Amino acid sequence: MKIIEKVGLIVPTFNGGDIWRSWIDAFNRQEERPSDLLVIDSSSDDNTADISRANGFKVLTIQREEFDHGGTRQLGVDILDEDDIILFMTQDAILVERDAIKNLVKAFDNPMVSAAYGRQKPRLKANAIESHARYFNYPPASLIKSKKDIMNLGIKTVFISNSFSAYRRKSLIEIGGFPSNNIFAEDMYVAAKMVLSGASVAYCAEASVFHSHKYSLIEEFRRHFDNGAFHAREPWIQENFGGAGGEGVRYVISELQFLGLKNWHIIPLSAINNIFKLIGYKAGKNERYIPKIFKKKLSMNTSFWDKDYLE
Repeated sequence: MKIIEKVGLIVPTFNGGDIWRSWIDAFNRQEERPSDLLVIDSSSDDNTADISRANGFKVLTIQREEFDHGGTRQLGVDILDEDDIILFMTQDAILVERDAIKNLVKAFDNPMVSAAYGRQKPRLKANAIESHARYFNYPPASLIKSKKDIMNLGIKTVFISNSFSAYRRKSLIEIGGFPSNNIFAEDMYVAAKMVLSGASVAYCAEASVFHSHKYSLIEEFRRHFDNGAFHAREPWIQENFGGAGGEGVRYVISELQFLGLKNWHIIPLSAINNIFKLIGYKAGKNERYIPKIFKKKLSMNTSFWDKDYLE
């Protein structure tokens, strides 16, 4: 296996279980791997940390309540301070191609690219609704996005996912790194800062992972509540890139077309699912009017509301 120098990989983990073993197997099949490997583990009860060490990862253990989507990732960036490119993955994103990491890192051959993310394909047991979400957000054609694309792409200009993404360290530091006070979408936050600074974001369809989720209606509500709260707390993103309303309508139409006659029996569930998403998002956008005790019940990221910086 060839080592890619000056590239570091950071994976936040928590009770990875069998999926973490699958992740490790896929990672070990890569033709090229980053020179520095770091797992930040939130005090797992299983053997996630031991498996990580046995496969060449340095493991930093933090308390569960210390985990923060942005702050924890920035902690890893600060530790891997000699790497030029920082790659992020989640414990449930299984690499597909043997050259997936190499292909993603290659995006930085373009000096204008400050961030890159790979394609996400639905897991093998994904249902039709779950699969559509991946096909809608991760098309088969690669793309480089910059400020000039805002008019056509709107908020999609800064769409990115830290389940499989990478950042040019210099650019990341210049825009202030990952925020430590956000509930959701630390990746979009960083991408938006980079694009506004004149940099580009690359979508690399030739670098992919299997990664999708079958969320319940309540989980969809809670996830979109957090997304709405994120946009409410970071209004500058929609002010610069537009709102999510138009993209939401396009998503619903696309999903109906995707389901079609073959999956007509799922359409009622699809409709209810999208209603829960919309209500959750609207509630999140108005979270300032909701008492903290109720926000914790509505949110997927409940520990966020206990942070000292919210007082």
